[in-house]
Amino acid sequence: MKYWAFLADPEDFGWNEMEKDGSAVWDGVKNAVAQRNLRTCEKGDRIAIYHTSPDKALIGIAKITGVARPDPKAAERVVVDVEPVKKLKRALPLAEMKADDVLAGMSFVKMPRVAVQPLTAAQWTRILELTGTKG
Repeated sequence: MKYWAFLADPEDFGWNEMEKDGSAVWDGVKNAVAQRNLRTCEKGDRIAIYHTSPDKALIGIAKITGVARPDPKAAERVVVDVEPVKKLKRALPLAEMKADDVLAGMSFVKMPRVAVQPLTAAQWTRILELTGTKG
């Protein structure tokens, strides 16, 4: 199993909408690096959902429910199906991640414009620890 950070614009489609809908097609990812990452997602992989401005915080945990497939709206891109697992016990703000020795190394902390980025197992564990969320 791999771990990912998916960046979401909460004013467009965020955790609350995904939780309400019960699942989502993760689409609209245009960045080449993010698309490359999306292509390697596998069913069962875990995702930390990060809300961009105005929240700038990790909000919840989701999982990949299907392998990457062509985006029906743009043949050169792919999409994946995701579903919410649970909301983090508390949101984890970007400022707190930057101040943490383990999380400061996360690529999305350094490159916030890449919407799909890998996390290490140590980073995943640290997110759960800091938020008091059971894995």
